Amino acid sequence: MRGIEGKTAIVTGGATLIGSAVVEAFAEEGAKVAVADINVEGGRALADRLGDRVWFDPLDITDDAGLDAFVAETAERFGGIDFLVNLACTYLDDGIESGRADWATALDVNLVSGIMMVRAVRPHMVARGGGAVVNFGSISAKVAQTGRWLYPVSKAAILQVTRNEAMDLAADNIRVNSVSPGWTWSAIMNELTGGDRAKTDKVAAPYHLLGRVGDPQEVARTVVFLCSDDASFITGADIPVDGGYSAMGPEQAEPAIPKLMA
Repeated sequence: MRGIEGKTAIVTGGATLIGSAVVEAFAEEGAKVAVADINVEGGRALADRLGDRVWFDPLDITDDAGLDAFVAETAERFGGIDFLVNLACTYLDDGIESGRADWATALDVNLVSGIMMVRAVRPHMVARGGGAVVNFGSISAKVAQTGRWLYPVSKAAILQVTRNEAMDLAADNIRVNSVSPGWTWSAIMNELTGGDRAKTDKVAAPYHLLGRVGDPQEVARTVVFLCSDDASFITGADIPVDGGYSAMGPEQAEPAIPKLMA
């Protein structure tokens, strides 16, 4: 994709399955990538596998001093910062039973820390003449899901702050968009099914027009596209990478009228 080679990206949560796919996609396009994650073992393994273009540093994104130091080190190491992918999140969510501390933690990790990352990288992007930010929303931001309050609310807020960031940073030539994945093959799905992708696809099929869960690489390619020059006139948008989940209503993909005649 145009405009990726030789540039520098920061990916938070880069040691996750989707995160590592994003890192790999940037590296394949010739970018240098700084990976921030609390998963030390996974982050180091990713950097070792991908070589000198990828640098990993353990980071708790709720630590402002650590966050600022990470951004500064990235700029010094790679000569600047062009792209930011805010992927790191927590799934902490006990619905109505969640107390104030859990709400504060979820919003701090999922929402506020991404905003602090944008604030920290902004001057570096301005120095490069502009840049691009991709925030991670979710299908959960737009629908109600049983027993889940914290995660969907934080993701919904991310979609709004993406629009705000896009408006206020346009003058800096910084584009800001979000992606909202549907069910995507992940560590939790792998763990719950014992690595049974076919079973996972079968469970997900009724909720996705394409009849399966997404691959991490499919989300990753969309992220890199939004950072590329090929997306130069896209900002303030949310791109669903969800196999048609958000397009499907409660009738799903089954004819409803015949059921009335059955």
